Amino acid sequence: MSLHRLLLLLALASPAAYAADDGWPDARPSESAFDPVPLKALDARLSDGRLKQLTSVMAVQRGQPVYERYFNGADAQTLHDVRSATKSVTALLAGAAIDRGLLPGVQDRVYDRFPEFTAAHRVDPRLRATTLADLLTMSSLWECDDENPFSSGNEERMYVTERWLDFALALPVKGYAPWMRKPADSPHGRAFAYCTAGSFVVGAVVERATGQPLSEFAAQALERPLGIVRSQWNRSPEGIGMGGGGTRYRTRDLAKFGQLVVDQGRWQGKQVISASYIAAMTSVQAQANDESEYGYQWWRMHFQVGGRDVAAWAMSGNGGNYVFVVPERQLVVTITSSAYNQRDGHTQSREIFRELLAALR
Repeated sequence: MSLHRLLLLLALASPAAYAADDGWPDARPSESAFDPVPLKALDARLSDGRLKQLTSVMAVQRGQPVYERYFNGADAQTLHDVRSATKSVTALLAGAAIDRGLLPGVQDRVYDRFPEFTAAHRVDPRLRATTLADLLTMSSLWECDDENPFSSGNEERMYVTERWLDFALALPVKGYAPWMRKPADSPHGRAFAYCTAGSFVVGAVVERATGQPLSEFAAQALERPLGIVRSQWNRSPEGIGMGGGGTRYRTRDLAKFGQLVVDQGRWQGKQVISASYIAAMTSVQAQANDESEYGYQWWRMHFQVGGRDVAAWAMSGNGGNYVFVVPERQLVVTITSSAYNQRDGHTQSREIFRELLAALR
């Protein structure tokens, strides 16, 4: 046995490398999934200490962990703040509520869930028609764009208010400058604008529909069925679960969300989220930018590997936090990083994923 293979086996078998009884099967040697030559080069680069804010990389293929590394003081028990990757979990919770009949579907009208607001505020009829699907696809008519510091709905404006829900529901109707693409002229009939306030309201809708705090419904409907025993959810100042960001999970638990997509909503043979909802969630619903499409709070990103395009669905969060899923290759890759608000955080993680794709047998 080569020294490199021995080190990989020891790392995968180390008590610090996994959480006992977390539901994953025993890891198999990474060489069975990856070409060892490019994998060795990647492994050396990841381990040389230069990527200061990288905290973990884990790959699962065909339902089995095949590669798992922790860096910069993190280990298998570390709860990683995955920022906006939380949005993808919130989308799964919306699906769980629909599956249970607590929400009628993604066409549920958002403002109807908050009669105390509509009784006290005049709401433009166009906004009264806002649906859960509009929020899940980042294509509501709210003037809300986190990429625009001047936007009325920019998330930083919400964070300094006392009542986040009122902030979001009171947002004005979006206008379209001559150079902006209107919904009717946009791919899939939706004009995309990244809006954390909308994701927060999705979480609030789930709370209203289920009668439970978001964290409790998450534990009941998603986390416990997946064998997730530790997580951390944030709340807004008025006590509503923050479905838009900041949730903390262990690396191996994050990978379970990706495996749900690969297995069409099943975990270890049990249907956790309906296959129909997973299919809709990971269908292209909007064009996010020139490089990516969007489903229900899941990104569809593209990677050039060996001269061909490989599309991956992804949970994505500030700092370079990702769960990548390539269903046709039965591949899930989780990357955590604390490079928050740094330009190269996302670039670094995407390149690691591309290299793993290139090494995949």
